[in-house]
Amino acid sequence: MSKKVALKRELGLLEVTLSGVGIILGAGIYALIGRAAGLAGNSLWISFAISAFIAIFTGLSYAELSSMFPKASAEYEYTSNAFGKRLAFIIGWLIILSGVIGASTVSLGFGGYFKALFNIPIITSALVLIIALSFLLFWGIKESARFAVVATLIETSGLIIIIFIGVPYLGKVDYFEMPTGMAGVFQASALVFFAYTGFESIVKLSEETKAPEKTIPKGLIYAILISIVLYILVAISAVSVIGWEKLSESDAPFAVIAFSAFGSDAFVLLTVIALFSTANTVLLMMLGSSRIIYGMADSLNLPGILAKVHFSRRTPWSAIIITMVLSLLFVMRVISHLWQTLLTSRCS
Repeated sequence: MSKKVALKRELGLLEVTLSGVGIILGAGIYALIGRAAGLAGNSLWISFAISAFIAIFTGLSYAELSSMFPKASAEYEYTSNAFGKRLAFIIGWLIILSGVIGASTVSLGFGGYFKALFNIPIITSALVLIIALSFLLFWGIKESARFAVVATLIETSGLIIIIFIGVPYLGKVDYFEMPTGMAGVFQASALVFFAYTGFESIVKLSEETKAPEKTIPKGLIYAILISIVLYILVAISAVSVIGWEKLSESDAPFAVIAFSAFGSDAFVLLTVIALFSTANTVLLMMLGSSRIIYGMADSLNLPGILAKVHFSRRTPWSAIIITMVLSLLFVMRVISHLWQTLLTSRCS
């Protein structure tokens, strides 16, 4: 009987932390900050602080559970130990599908940015991205983590640029101005909480991390704390530069801020950063989905072939292939739906 091939433990605290920061930052703050400013006004930073307080408690729960059950199946494992395998099976598939759907959706966002620079069809870029990142995931966790680290540093630099642009403007607005009172601040905090999601994906790296009982909880908490600091500073900077009114009216508020500092070059700068940000999010979502498929199969709750690990690359190749296929199918489904909607609107 052949010996079971295990996943390769390659990741340290730096890779785990930066992978967490990368998926937390993602594209959420770029999409949410304008709407949140319309609710909270110049007190937007308070909304981010309130959401951070809630996110920390969620993060601490994940940190504790990951130290108790350092398995790639993560949420499946936690639910199985608490409520049994039947409910765990449902939770596991919900997590898998959320990762697949998220990766597919963000890949289309990548395609949009790529088209803006190179005029290549969105669906072509999205499909190629998913296939390329699937190959990277197959090639090795260390190589995947290196890409995630570089992409995270690039997307973090975008927020740091926004912060530095705002430094000369600090103190020019009332940071406690609330156009709709505390009710608006709390409504905004509920909205921007989604900008903190993603840290839970870190726990799926448990079987590929050195000393996961200590490294995963530390990396998770560090990732959340780094994101909190960046978000609050960005919120203060954004309202300082253009004020909450203009921030809430713009579809691309960061582009407005960057344009004020870099002129027409701001478009190219932010598009490149957005490409790395979206690609990184797709990679980490697919990574999470493939690892929970592997973990569920390893726990005998999915067909055993999905727990197969490549003998030389030491990655769950079959789970990666399934994740890739599901992601590609969902992209095609989204495009098909949009095409049908377009045809219907033209006919009417």
